[in-house]
Amino acid sequence: MQYLVSVIDDKTGSATPAEMAAINAYNDRLQAEGHWVFAGGLASPEAATVIDNRDGEAMFTDGPFLESKEYMAGFWIIEAPDLDAALKLAADGSKRCNRKVEVRPFLGE
Repeated sequence: MQYLVSVIDDKTGSATPAEMAAINAYNDRLQAEGHWVFAGGLASPEAATVIDNRDGEAMFTDGPFLESKEYMAGFWIIEAPDLDAALKLAADGSKRCNRKVEVRPFLGE
């Protein structure tokens, strides 16, 4: 199964050099153990554009869909045999990046 592990923070690109080294080591571990699918950091919500094309002409709105103090600052998509394994991997990711994380399974798996 695949899981989205969202990194929750109140700023973007805030990792210290030590945190980045730990994140890189964690990424290497995920790849070596076959859990890695994809990962990335995200720009701040102010860089977002919301698009609504449900009723005729598309409407484009600058800024985030929701205003929040904390937001998804990055993510991993991982492979794990079950939720318990995904939670253990995510707990290590939280420790490595020194941030809260949220784990959500993809539908249809």
